[in-house]
Amino acid sequence: MSVLRMPGGRSLRYRPRALITSAGCLLVTIAAGLAMLGSGEYPLSPTEILRALAGTGSAADEFIVVQLRLPRVVAAVLVGAALAVAGAVFQSLVRNPLGSPDVLGFTQGAATGALVVVVTGGSSLALAGGAVTGGCATGAVIYALARRRGLHGYRLVLVGIGVAAVLTGVNGYLLTRAQLQEAARALLWLTGSLDGRGWAETLPLLIAMTVLVPVVLAGCAPALRVLEMGDDIAYGLGVRVERLRLTLLAAAVLLASFACATAGPVSFVALTAPQVARRLTRAPGPNLVPALATGAALLVTADWLAQRLPSGHQLPVGVVTGVLGGTYLLWLLATERRAGRI
Repeated sequence: MSVLRMPGGRSLRYRPRALITSAGCLLVTIAAGLAMLGSGEYPLSPTEILRALAGTGSAADEFIVVQLRLPRVVAAVLVGAALAVAGAVFQSLVRNPLGSPDVLGFTQGAATGALVVVVTGGSSLALAGGAVTGGCATGAVIYALARRRGLHGYRLVLVGIGVAAVLTGVNGYLLTRAQLQEAARALLWLTGSLDGRGWAETLPLLIAMTVLVPVVLAGCAPALRVLEMGDDIAYGLGVRVERLRLTLLAAAVLLASFACATAGPVSFVALTAPQVARRLTRAPGPNLVPALATGAALLVTADWLAQRLPSGHQLPVGVVTGVLGGTYLLWLLATERRAGRI
């Protein structure tokens, strides 16, 4: 831990390794984003990209960069960051590295809300609204079932896994009720895809993150570090445990729901990004800022790979994150087993 002296006698504490990790992930995000903006059937050089972004390029370049490619890059950055922050909060609340929206049932709830819209023939905008509504409703149900005698981590995990199992069955039934064309559209969304995302799909997530991320980072992060040491210690230090836990749970559910509304239930980002960030920083605590940067870098890079690896065919980004995240999870389990911790 280092201390930066500021005018007025104030000081700012920071971890150099966390700062380096965040800066490195930011550079990776920028590099992958520029690669996405410049590659494709209409390739552009970095100079042409910068001119288009500054509004001094040709009309064709500006249309391709600003209207077609930039919204997808921004959506990838925001979705990755939102899922990573939500995953880091959940893992800290349940004190379990497997705690994430994927495992606890929140993404399945968002998928249920979206599938209800698909079955009823709703528009893309209604699909996004259904995803947010489904995720929030699932969060409310899980909280109501798990809060008896205090909302403890292990109870939240067990209730979340049970709700996720039920919702998985419901989602399968809803798919059988949809028309063939709508079912194919729903399956693509359920895989997790950024294809065709524009400013209209990206703006709600941007607004949500503008409101929720400062609440989590500035308002709750210091108390969350204390909460990780246990409820008794947190109570002794004056932390309002139940109020803090409810606020963090609501913020994480909303972030995960809006991310799912934008790109579908992209798998493993919320699970993997906080753990990668913690291993890179080698620091205890939720590591929210490094996790945010890691999630953004992970999803932008995965989306670039999804567009470039298959020759003549684009993969949904959820396929790439599933392969990368599943591989990382297997490696993590093997490492923990060799260390005798599982």
